[in-house]
Amino acid sequence: MSDSIRRGGSRSILIADGIRSAAFRTPEKIAITEGTRHLSYRQLVERIDRVSQLAAGLGLGRGDHAAIQCRNRLEYLELVAGLSSAGVACATVGPAAPGPELRFICEDSGARILFVDEALAEQARASVPPGVKRIVVMERDYEALIKQARSSRLDAGITEHDIFSVPYTSGATGRPKGVMLAHRGRVLACYAMAAEHGCYGPDDRAVATTPMYHGAGFLMSLAPVFFGGSVVIMPKFDIEALLAAIEHTRATSAYMVPTHFAALFAAGERARRYDVSSLKAVISGTAPLAQSMKAEIISHFGEDRLYERYGTTETNIACALRPADQLRKIACVGQPLPATHLRVFDDDGQDVAAGEIGELAVASPYLFSGYLNLPEATEKSMRGDWFVTGDLARIDEEGYVYLVDRKNDMIISGGENVYPREVEEVLLSHPAIAECAAAGLSHPYWGEQVTAWVVLRPTMNAEADDLVRLCRERLSAYKVPKEIRLVAALPRNSMGKVLRRELRAGWPRS
Repeated sequence: MSDSIRRGGSRSILIADGIRSAAFRTPEKIAITEGTRHLSYRQLVERIDRVSQLAAGLGLGRGDHAAIQCRNRLEYLELVAGLSSAGVACATVGPAAPGPELRFICEDSGARILFVDEALAEQARASVPPGVKRIVVMERDYEALIKQARSSRLDAGITEHDIFSVPYTSGATGRPKGVMLAHRGRVLACYAMAAEHGCYGPDDRAVATTPMYHGAGFLMSLAPVFFGGSVVIMPKFDIEALLAAIEHTRATSAYMVPTHFAALFAAGERARRYDVSSLKAVISGTAPLAQSMKAEIISHFGEDRLYERYGTTETNIACALRPADQLRKIACVGQPLPATHLRVFDDDGQDVAAGEIGELAVASPYLFSGYLNLPEATEKSMRGDWFVTGDLARIDEEGYVYLVDRKNDMIISGGENVYPREVEEVLLSHPAIAECAAAGLSHPYWGEQVTAWVVLRPTMNAEADDLVRLCRERLSAYKVPKEIRLVAALPRNSMGKVLRRELRAGWPRS
């Protein structure tokens, strides 16, 4: 057994230390698979150590930053784990990010080195600021650099309170903000996930398809390996490829977002050909599931598998709705995860009564360490030990959380508050509707008019007037959409969240 695997042990635990512990148990076991490429635990630990040594050899040390703009790939986990073991936090950039966004993130984070896919290298060279001293093209430069680096473990004096990565918020309400995540928060989040979902032991297998540059995507790839299981990394989402991977590996968990489920149901009978009976947990997050969709998911996968989670990049996972409650607690995201505490505040910072709507706040050992370079924004987001999420919610007498909407997405029409999700749930109950979203458009009389964008299921039809009548039957008059637009698709980011700013800007763009 190599010295780098054997030499563990610390009162602090880093991301890489959990992987090192798993490697001690089963060094030759395959930890990560991407296509035809595999890494055993022994190889993964060695490569993590080589990345740490590479960082030091390039003059990077504790407190410095790097950036990575890559698709999901075998090397992603070793890069982030290895750099952070050297004290170098990695700003994670989406592969689809345009040049100006890449430049901003590199400037804001002070990244001194950029790791980038070859397909994105030309844009990177034209976009990065002078502070980026080196661009490492993954397919061209990376392996040679790794082979030249030493394979011994680097002792950089890092603790669990050091920052390991800096994902950036989407910037939907302003400039993107770098969210500083410490080793401690992500490690504890892994343990909470294991306790809640029961599918992250040494004998478990996961399939990860959501983007790893995103906080949730990275966590879904990390947790299986942290506990000694295995994970299949999918470079991009394809519903039949995902189902085939579940069948082939006898996967015990898969993470899917609402757009993935929409693709599943659009596939119809083709999706039924795949054996997914090995799954212990089908985990959903990032965007809320419509109640009508939950029923379809349970019909497809079974009654005891669906978990819906809620969290933010700043909080990690805050709560989850377990399988037994999916049809009992309507439009609910469950109860707090272990060691997580939730409150709902009014505008004056006072707790509201059970069942009343207010702004959700979270306190836990998983919380972020602040926004990079934005101390005022960090202070504004906190109320003592509580992070105020910006999400409107209510908590019932049993401690279950119901998301109402984003505070900034609330529509004010004729002086009345309208929550988009309430409108969307009604529309999604129509059998012809695959997806929908509601937002407020400027109106000279109402201030904002409730408007809904609707995507129909293949081969099915619905008239806008019929959908308006459905809403009139179930909603107060002021909540009924004044306009319904039938569209081919909704504007979404890479994690499936609807971009309401695009709706308010007049989607679809001509």
